[in-house]
Order: sequence, then structure tokens, then C-alpha cells
Amino acid sequence: MKTDTTAPATSRVQKTEAPGRTSPRRDRTKQAPGRRGAASYTVVAAVTVFVLAFLAPFLIILVNSFKTSADYRANGSLSWPEQWNWSILGDVWERVDFTQKLVNSIQISLGVVVIAVVLALFNAYAIGIGRIRWRTAFLVFFLGVNVLPQEGLVYPVYYLFKELGLYDGKLGYTILVGITYSAFGTYLLSSVFSTFPRELIEAASLDGAGRWTILWRIVLPMSWPTLSVMCVFFFVWSWNEFLYPLVLLISNDQQTVPLGLSVMQGQYTSDPTAMSAAALLGVIPMIVFFLVFQRSLTRGLTAGAVK
Repeated sequence: MKTDTTAPATSRVQKTEAPGRTSPRRDRTKQAPGRRGAASYTVVAAVTVFVLAFLAPFLIILVNSFKTSADYRANGSLSWPEQWNWSILGDVWERVDFTQKLVNSIQISLGVVVIAVVLALFNAYAIGIGRIRWRTAFLVFFLGVNVLPQEGLVYPVYYLFKELGLYDGKLGYTILVGITYSAFGTYLLSSVFSTFPRELIEAASLDGAGRWTILWRIVLPMSWPTLSVMCVFFFVWSWNEFLYPLVLLISNDQQTVPLGLSVMQGQYTSDPTAMSAAALLGVIPMIVFFLVFQRSLTRGLTAGAVK
């Protein structure tokens, strides 16, 4: 009986030729690391350029903060100091009375954070979880408060504070800014609470938990990442407020840091080195604040990425 030797020979030929072949998929796999490396280098270069462009103004302020006025006038703002003037920060500190301004800003910012976060938490709990009537209308109202410009509210707020006896006082200003920021916090927390797991609330209700217990024992701990981000934002926003303090806080012992540093420039006189030193003093507390709370901020921003 004859045996067909064609198929085995063909298969042997195919097996012999197979190791020498390279599939297109394997070629793409081999080329992928090189392309991926080039893309990553491009991203790193772009990020580096962006970071340097972002840090350039701060570096210019830092360099000019330790120059003498004669050095600045002779060499400009981009030159390296010929002689470091270490006493300029102390002079600006005493001229502005920076200690009092710093204490005022810390007190006001902390008060604004407490008022805004507490009001936003209660409002959002009623709107997002309580599902009160006219929920959409309330959200539109709080959104409208955020859209209104400060310039349009300064005139009525000024006369309202005059009538209530709150003018030129830190308490009235703190309450005003805290209520204003709570509108944004309410809008933000309401959207977060609207997706809150209803099963947890129903289970707690079946176990006999009341509304306050549900708020403090369930809703608040699970919402703390979002609340921490709100605290950071409200603190920074209230620290940098300028228009409201300019109108409502006119006494020297009531002014905040941004308003106190603005006196470094007059109508006809200007000292760029002193202004740079004042700007450096104003930004240092914010840098320290971010370094202290950067972990809470990062955790809060990334909390919604993973369920």
C-alpha cells in the first residue's frame, strides 16, 4: 500500500519556514516601545515647559525681592542681584504691619470655611438626599448666586452693612463671604449627594437611625473627601479676596493681607523691589498651606475616580 508523503513534506517545509517569519502584529509589538518612549518624552518636555512658564513669575518676584532699588533701576527686573538686600523683607513687614494683617486673614478665612461648609452641608443634605420640593428651582437659585458679579453687589451690601452696624468689622465680612461661598458648596454637594447610595440610607432608617444620625454617622464620613477639597478652595478664595475687604474693611487693624500689601504702591510713587517683597510675603502663607494640605487635596480630587 502506498503512503502519501506530500503532506508531511509540506508540513515540514512550513515548520521550517515558520521560525523565519515575522508577523505584522509582532512587528508592531517590537516597535511599540520606541514609539511609546518618544511619546512619553514629548509629554515630559511639554509639561516641563508648562511648569517653567508657570514658575517664571514667581522666580522673578523672588529675585527682585532681594534687590536694592539702585540695582533694579540699573539692571532691570531679569538680572541677578549684584548685592542681596536681606533687610527688605523686615522693612516691608513693619511698614505694612504684616503681623496684624496675617492674623486677620487667618481668622477670616477659617471663619469663612466653617460657615460656608456647614451651610453647604445642610443645604445639600436637604436638596440632594432629602429630595425636597422645588429642588431644581433651589439649584438654579444657588447657581445664580455664583454667576452674579461682586461689582453688582457691592452697593447694596455696603448700605446693608451700614444699617445693621456691621460695617468695618471682621464678623460681618466673614458672614457675608461665608454665605456667598456656601452657594457654590451647595451646588457642588447637591450633585454629589444625588448619587449617594440610597440602600445605605434605607438600611439605616430601618435600624432606627434618624435624619441627624444619618447625616453625622453615614453621609458626613463618606463625603469628607469632597468637603476637604471645598475647605481648601474656600480658604484660598477668601484669602485672595480684594474687592469686598476694600469696601467693607477700611480700618488698618481690620484689613487683610492682600489689602494691606496694596498700600505699597501709591498714585505717584512706586518701589518695585518693595512690591516684590510684599508679594513674596503674601504668597508664602499659601505655599505653606498647600504643602500642609496637599495630601487631603489630592485624596479628595481622586476620590471619585474609584468606587
